Amino acid sequence: MLIRSLTLAGKMLVAPALLMICGQGLQAQTQCPAQQAAMAAAQGHHQVMVSTIAAPLQKDIVDTAVGAGSFKTLVAAVKAAGLVETLKGKGPFTVFAPTDDAFKNLPEGTVEALLMPENLKKLQSILTYHVVPGSVLAADVVKLSSAKTAQGEEVAIKVVDGSVMIDGAKVVKTDIQCSNGVIHVIDAVILPPERADIVDTAVSAGSFNTLVAAVKAAGLVETLKGEGPFTVFAPTDEAFAKIPAETLKDLLKPENKQKLAAILTYHVVAGKVTADDVVKLSKAATVNGQNVKIKVVDGKVMIDGATVVKADIDCKNGVVHVIDSVIMPK
Repeated sequence: MLIRSLTLAGKMLVAPALLMICGQGLQAQTQCPAQQAAMAAAQGHHQVMVSTIAAPLQKDIVDTAVGAGSFKTLVAAVKAAGLVETLKGKGPFTVFAPTDDAFKNLPEGTVEALLMPENLKKLQSILTYHVVPGSVLAADVVKLSSAKTAQGEEVAIKVVDGSVMIDGAKVVKTDIQCSNGVIHVIDAVILPPERADIVDTAVSAGSFNTLVAAVKAAGLVETLKGEGPFTVFAPTDEAFAKIPAETLKDLLKPENKQKLAAILTYHVVAGKVTADDVVKLSKAATVNGQNVKIKVVDGKVMIDGATVVKADIDCKNGVVHVIDSVIMPK
C-alpha cells in the first residue's frame, strides 16, 4: 500500500493513498492468482494513479490582512489611500504591516486626520513607506542595513538583542506568505523622514544667503518650493562674492528681475539628477532653456566653469549640488 505523509498544524497525519488499477475494477481483488496473472500478462503492465490533495490557494496581501482580523486600521487606511488594487496586484511586495495596536499608539486623532481626503498624499506616503518591492523573507531581511521602500525613502534595518528593528518598530512575526508577496508584522507605525524643500534647505544651511536673496528677488521661491523634482547647482556665498559687488547689486534690483531669473534658472535642471548620473553626462538642459556643459577634470565634476564641491544634498523636492562659482547663460 502506498502512503502519503501530510503535515497539518505541526502534527503528522498518514493517509492511505487510493490505488486504481486501470482495466481491472474492484472485481480483480477477488480473482484467483492464475486469473490475475493472465490479466497482467495480457495488459503488459498495471497503471497506478495516486490521488492528491490540493493545497489551499494563498490569498493576496490585502485579503490576507483582512482575514487575519488584526489589521483593520491598516486595511481601512489602504482603502482610503486608494492602494487596494496596487497591493492586490502581481507584485511581489514585502509589507511591514502594523497591527491595530500599533496604530493605537499614534497620538490621539492622528489616524482620523490621515483618513481625511485632504491628507491623501500624506497617507499614501506613509503606507508606501511600509512596502518594499520584491519578496524579502526574514532570512534576507536580517542581512540588510536598509531597504528602499516604494515611497522612495529607505528604512533602516538592524538587529537589537535578537529582535529585528525596522526604523523604530520591532518585527513580531515574519514570513506570512501571500500569493503576491510576504508580510512581516511590526509593532509600530513607521513614518518617512520629513525632508525640507530646496529653498528651506538652502536657508537652513546658512551658506547660501545670497542665493536665497536672489531667488526671492527673482520671484522664484514658490517655484523652487514646488513639487519638482529639481536639480539645483547652488553657488555658495563665496561663489557670489566673485561677482563684482556693483554687478550683483544691480541684478537684485526690480528692473533686472527677468535677467536675474534667467541666471538662476540656468542653475536648475528639471528632474532629480544625482551625482552618479551627472558624471555620465556631457551636458544637461536647464530650466532656462540652454544647456550647461558637464565634464570630469582630475576627478572633479565641472559644470561649465564651476566645480562641484559637494553633491547629493537630498531635499523633499529634488537634490542640490554645491558649486564654487556662479555660472552664466550665453
